[in-house]
Amino acid sequence: MSVWIAIGITALGCYLVKLLGLSVPAGALERPVLKRLTALLPVALLAALTAQQTFADQTALVLDARAAGLAAAALALVLRAPFLVVVAAAVLVTAGIRAVG
Repeated sequence: MSVWIAIGITALGCYLVKLLGLSVPAGALERPVLKRLTALLPVALLAALTAQQTFADQTALVLDARAAGLAAAALALVLRAPFLVVVAAAVLVTAGIRAVG
């Protein structure tokens, strides 16, 4: 029963946050600082999620094949490779290191 209470509270919280976002005046959203922040926020969130998924294992910091795959993807990005090539490089390096080790 406590799981359903948690689900209900979470759903209500999500609804209230969405309602709060809709009640912000339009003039407040037109400020240049806020526009820059909203443009950079998704990039920062994606970077944080990528780092957490790459270097964390439960409560420990790990360096394994995922880190090598991320490095290969970063190198492909620096070389201005297309997105599919970046993903393929990450997959192939990660799979290759896992196959060897």
